[in-house]
Amino acid sequence: MDKNNLKLTSSEIGSLWGVHINGTMADTVNRYMVSIVEDDQIRVLFEEAINIFEKQKKQIVSFMQNEGFPVPIGFNETDLFKGKPRLFTDIFCLNYLHIMTLHGLLGHTTSLAVSVRKDLRDFYDSCDNDAKKMYHKTIELLLEKGNFQRDPLFYPAKNPEYISSRDFTDGFFGKGRRLAATEIISISFNIKKSIMAKTLSIAFSQVAQTKETREFLTDSENAANQQIKTFAKIMQADNLPVPRSWETEVTTSTESPFSDKLMLYHMGFLFQAAQHYHGAGLASAMRTDLVAAYEGTILKNLMVTKKWFNLMVENKWLEQPPLAPNRKEITEEV
Repeated sequence: MDKNNLKLTSSEIGSLWGVHINGTMADTVNRYMVSIVEDDQIRVLFEEAINIFEKQKKQIVSFMQNEGFPVPIGFNETDLFKGKPRLFTDIFCLNYLHIMTLHGLLGHTTSLAVSVRKDLRDFYDSCDNDAKKMYHKTIELLLEKGNFQRDPLFYPAKNPEYISSRDFTDGFFGKGRRLAATEIISISFNIKKSIMAKTLSIAFSQVAQTKETREFLTDSENAANQQIKTFAKIMQADNLPVPRSWETEVTTSTESPFSDKLMLYHMGFLFQAAQHYHGAGLASAMRTDLVAAYEGTILKNLMVTKKWFNLMVENKWLEQPPLAPNRKEITEEV
């Protein structure tokens, strides 16, 4: 086999397609935020993020064109309305960049896992390295500004222990038990992501141009808020702190810097990505009430994403990914 002349597989094309769509979406938001940020340190990080994606986008386009696939439209300057008042504070912008960098880390790792061709593996390696550098920089700056929300602290036990009772899984009946550190990983992270989804829903609903978009954004806000309450209640039952909300980081502006298409797609992206994290939380949950909370959240997210899909399709805003060939149609044409 000629390793230097391999055709890209469906998985590899699908990954490139997704990275282009999601990357252009985040890049458009970053270009708005860099225009409103007043803090020089934060602005430098956004400028770096924009430059990184510009380089990545050129490589993605090259990969797809060389294979004869059309480059997706994604998002561009037509989805960004320049000169609008600020919709977010500097601190929210920095937190946004941090959370979206985490999404990028996961996405690049997944893309690398399905890539075989060396030039593509090298590309995702470089994407991953860039994302890791940005991850460190956003955390350092959030810590410096006193705005990084650390997870709850535990006090060490004297010795390691084995689980000694089947009641360990009990979350509804009997004494129950305290949350395990392995369970808090997903609970805390999912709360933080739901807080960002709620905050963006509030901000976007203030500036959305159509009634249908505003109604969906209100639904997504309510869904995110319910998720926050569900997992916050579980944390608070063990007297553990819950991450603070960011609603006050949204201004009162009603002038939209983004197209409805971008805002609606962004919320769908967040709810779809959340399914992965909720699934990971479900897999690590060993308490029955946690299992029920994750299952209920996943089902509600499916309802939200169904509404999102219908609205995107109605407006012809949802691009179709590359499809497998329809052999039946090909046969009928012969």
